[in-house]
Amino acid sequence: MAGSSSRIPLSMLLRDKEAEDEEPKKKSREDWRKAKELEEARKAGTAPAAVDEEGRDINPHIPQYISSVPWYYNTTGPTLKHQRPQDDRKEHFSGIDEWYKRGVDSTKVVTKFRKGACENCGAMTHKRVDCMERPRKVGAKFSAKQIAHDEFIQPKIVSDYDGKRDRWAGYDPANHREIVEEYLKIEQAKRELRAQKLKEKPDLAEDEGESDEDKYVDEVDMPGTKVDSKQRITVRNLRIREDTAKYLRNLDPNSAYYDPKTRSMRDNPNPNLKPEETDFAGENFVRFSGDIQKHAQAQLFAWEAYGKGVDVHVLAEPTKLELLQKEYDKKKSQFKDEVKNKVLEQYGGEEHLAVPPKALLLAQTENYVEYSRQGKIIKGQDKPIIRSRYEEDVYINNHTTVWGSFWGNGVWGYRCCESTIKNSYCVGENGKDSTTSNSAAETEGDVVESTANERNVESKGPSAATDEKNLKQLASAKEANVSGGVEGANSGSSSSSESDQEADGQMSKKSKKSKKKRKKEKRRQQREERKEQKRQDKEKTKLELALEAEERNQKRGAELLRQDERKRPYNSMYEARVPTEEEIEAYMMKRRREEDPMAAFLDK
Repeated sequence: MAGSSSRIPLSMLLRDKEAEDEEPKKKSREDWRKAKELEEARKAGTAPAAVDEEGRDINPHIPQYISSVPWYYNTTGPTLKHQRPQDDRKEHFSGIDEWYKRGVDSTKVVTKFRKGACENCGAMTHKRVDCMERPRKVGAKFSAKQIAHDEFIQPKIVSDYDGKRDRWAGYDPANHREIVEEYLKIEQAKRELRAQKLKEKPDLAEDEGESDEDKYVDEVDMPGTKVDSKQRITVRNLRIREDTAKYLRNLDPNSAYYDPKTRSMRDNPNPNLKPEETDFAGENFVRFSGDIQKHAQAQLFAWEAYGKGVDVHVLAEPTKLELLQKEYDKKKSQFKDEVKNKVLEQYGGEEHLAVPPKALLLAQTENYVEYSRQGKIIKGQDKPIIRSRYEEDVYINNHTTVWGSFWGNGVWGYRCCESTIKNSYCVGENGKDSTTSNSAAETEGDVVESTANERNVESKGPSAATDEKNLKQLASAKEANVSGGVEGANSGSSSSSESDQEADGQMSKKSKKSKKKRKKEKRRQQREERKEQKRQDKEKTKLELALEAEERNQKRGAELLRQDERKRPYNSMYEARVPTEEEIEAYMMKRRREEDPMAAFLDK
């Protein structure tokens, strides 16, 4: 009786008592004493523990500041619900089976365009802007044909700490089931084949049991190791003492790398020696020499053939494998040729396939050339220098020489016929005879013209003769002034006649006028030259100006680098703007390239 009454929570008793009295009353000293005794009894284990509203026991050793319920919580008895995570604040994570759905929902078949669907394909899960299908000539909105399936509405995956790091999240076990089924089919086929062989030849049963490949696989040691079962250690087989260690082939620390853990040296330790003089050329040489590459290709072909259902092995049946590979390559090449011929028959363009090799088109060859730091060739041959961008030794229009092989009278021509007209037809020696006759006629014309000029001078009369006489006297007077000085000129002038003095006066006036004219002409030419220079300066392209500015910036940067850091000026007035295309091009043209072998000679 006492036990059943003690199971009622104290708070329930107090609340019932308060409800009866209608007014809250203070606990008496007796009530406090009873509550304290009950608490001590529960801690000692003589009284049963308090029970919450869900029927779970409350640990009596929980401190009071934890077990006491706030006044605004409205509880009918002792509880710890206020200390547990609240449902409204609890984070709900996705389950282990929840993942994004792939593909489209093919369960529904739609034959009519729906309002709000994509106008291109007809799916309801996206709009025309987001449609990934090729734009149709007539959209599904107007044609109502071939309406695409709706995509799955993807769930929102909320993963916890472990879910974010789950490497198998979203994995479908059905994928692995296919692999298991494939191996089971292979094993079943092996069993049927073995049973058929045993029916034909029953004597092979004993041999079949002894030749099981997986029977003693656990007892076989790894090559190069020796396992001692008593000491439980593995000892690597040491090399023969007479062999030279790989790291002693070349003592240079910058030579081929030697891996002490695997005892391997893949590169050639002595690359400068001839191949016939080296005893050891590295493990890569052994790995990629001989028929190893062919063997690797054969192994790959055997694996692919075995996956397609052809029972062949590279070691058990090498001849069969080689014949199969040859037949496969032959059929493959025939199939490619058939496809190529069909395309050419349908679309044409066979004349474009007859092109020269890529070595001639792209100027790329496999010739090895090695350069030193100074840019000189150490191994190989230098590239031939292209002398001209034009075609050389091309003879046209019956010519036997090229244009520019002949030079005469200030013009170029053909040497074979001495023709100075480009792209003219060659007539051989007849052309040379015609050119010589033309030149003779020209010389005769010059002589006739000179004689005619002399006759015209004579026919002009005494006035022309006196003018020529005066000119000659003026020239002689100038020569006398240069050779004999001022005195000789005065003596010569005193001996001349009055008519000569008048002629000299007239000629001096003419000479002064000519001097003024020459000065004016010279000034005019200078003005024109200055105008031309200004015009050329204005016509400079933006790229040239950008190149000049880049050179100035580089010189200024070099000067700043040579200065002391404490003496360098501030850069607060720098204009921050986007560089133009010309400035970027100038920077790319003027920047220093460290990988260039001739970069060291740019400043010299």
